[in-house]
Amino acid sequence: MQRRPVLTLAAAAAAALILSGPLSGPAAAEVDFSGKRIQWIIPFKEGGGSDTWARFYAPLLAANLPGAPTIVVKNVAGGGSTIGANQFAARAKPDGLTVLGTSGSTQFPYLLNDPRVDYEYKDWHLVMATPTGGVFYAAPALGIESAADLGKLAGRDDLKFGSQGATSLDLIPLLALEMLEIRPKAIFGMKGSGGRRLAFERGETNIDHQTSAAFIKKVKPLADAGKAVALMSWGAVNDQGEVVRDPSFPGLPSFKEVYTRIKGEEPAGPAWEAWKSFMIAGYAAQKMIFLPKDTPDEILAAWREAARKTVSAPDFAAASARVLGDYEQKAGEAAQPLFDIALNVDPKAKRWVIDWLNATYDTGLKQD
Repeated sequence: MQRRPVLTLAAAAAAALILSGPLSGPAAAEVDFSGKRIQWIIPFKEGGGSDTWARFYAPLLAANLPGAPTIVVKNVAGGGSTIGANQFAARAKPDGLTVLGTSGSTQFPYLLNDPRVDYEYKDWHLVMATPTGGVFYAAPALGIESAADLGKLAGRDDLKFGSQGATSLDLIPLLALEMLEIRPKAIFGMKGSGGRRLAFERGETNIDHQTSAAFIKKVKPLADAGKAVALMSWGAVNDQGEVVRDPSFPGLPSFKEVYTRIKGEEPAGPAWEAWKSFMIAGYAAQKMIFLPKDTPDEILAAWREAARKTVSAPDFAAASARVLGDYEQKAGEAAQPLFDIALNVDPKAKRWVIDWLNATYDTGLKQD
């Protein structure tokens, strides 16, 4: 299967944003994790996109690390992922035996000056990055059969959306729906996308979104059984900065297409520019693996080499596409452009989003 990156803006950034590469083979070979148990912290509840991603990668990375250790995924949910990330920043030892998996819901609080954040992304050592996409779906009981019907949800007062928080990755659907004049009741406090999806399955909410891995594994079966209706993807961004269809969901229109159909014109203005900036930041490197501050070079090199071997294995692309979607995985120095895109949103977009979140959800965020 031919691999296609979701956000090819990363390719344009690659020449200027290169991370110093891992050490050579002999130095990395000095590391030996034989008989060790590695803890991979996922700051979300079981069953979500990040959990699915980590459990897919854990045995593959373990097989390629020196000594073939056991990697155990530990879910530390709460605080829109800030609890687990803060715990990693404060407690993880630089011995290669604890890694952190982050997502857009970990990046957004950091970008938006969320007071719960006690971590600094730039202190950590990047091992690999995974681009992904996202799909928005609804309960059939709403009477919505396709994206063409989404305009019918405007003005309704019976819409319920479970959320980890307005400063999480849920910013993307909340702002997209606002642009469509669809204003659901947001039920905050969900401990990850898995919890949000379970609330949908129990009928406690009737609209939801999931990243590609969780949609493919958990929601597509619901849609096939007539228990959910997939309506749109958020899309992907090409080298010209245009939002296009997500290659993993070619049958679903992008949010830009849906907006244009409903409103009769292409999206423009500060809300659109802010949405697009954060969509790129949230999905270009939607999931990343980090080692803690002060990790020795040889341990970092061993982890990056394991990631490189994993994603370059002959059968990896097909297996990854089945579980995670059709996105190019990036390891080591190749991941750095995605990391930089994820942590550098347009300052105007950031200011606009903070003002909007404060006015709409009383988040109390402070501008820089």
